[in-house]
Amino acid sequence: MSATTTLTIQAPTMTTSNMSTAPCCPKCGFDIELPSFEDTQEELLQAHRKIEDLQVQVRLLNQKASAAIDRWADYEDEIAKVRSALDTSQKQQQQQQQQQQQQQTQQATTVASPSRSSFLSASAASRISALLSPRKPPPNLYFNNPSPSPSPRTAFSPALPLPSATSPAPPLSPTPSSDELLEALSREQSLRLAAEGRLSDTSREVEELSATLFEQANEMVASERRARAALEERVETLERRDAEKRRRLGRLEAALGSIERARALLLGDGDEDG
Repeated sequence: MSATTTLTIQAPTMTTSNMSTAPCCPKCGFDIELPSFEDTQEELLQAHRKIEDLQVQVRLLNQKASAAIDRWADYEDEIAKVRSALDTSQKQQQQQQQQQQQQQTQQATTVASPSRSSFLSASAASRISALLSPRKPPPNLYFNNPSPSPSPRTAFSPALPLPSATSPAPPLSPTPSSDELLEALSREQSLRLAAEGRLSDTSREVEELSATLFEQANEMVASERRARAALEERVETLERRDAEKRRRLGRLEAALGSIERARALLLGDGDEDG
């Protein structure tokens, strides 16, 4: 009787472990939670909108800076015009003062010359009258001879027109007195001082106005430059973040592609085994 032995070989069962499709860190192996593609696209669009808004703001600030520079140039032109007008007014005032001084000196010389001529004419008349007046005879002649015969000199002396020392001087043109001249001079000096005070006040006001305008313009330009620098810095940071997000998206897409390929390979192997 022959004994038959049957050998039963049991095929090993292949166990397929459940593999997750979530990306993991290649170093530590932990799963990485990545945002969805729609979220990343929305963030990119928001970043682009912010960049466009910042660019618009930069353009507006450039326009404001150019307008401030134009206003500054206009202020400089106005200041130059005011200074030229002040210079011309000062020159005109100096010319008027010189003319008034010349007129005053001429009037003083005309007042002094008639008085000198009248004094000379009076002295000359007195000398002529003293020479032409008859000499008085001695008193004893009148006493001895009560009716003397008139001498030829005395006979003809009354017929000569003798100029008297008290004869009225020829009429002179009316000239202002010294008090009037002094009063006019003091009035001109007071007017000149008042004009100089007004001129100094206006020049001081113009200088203060120009200083304030320059300070305001400098502050405006400085503030606009600071704002522009801040906006440019923010645009640079947003662009840098956008570039980083794009690089991350590229890496994520590459990782997702590799994961999909690995998953497809694993699914293909499982189908073959089944």
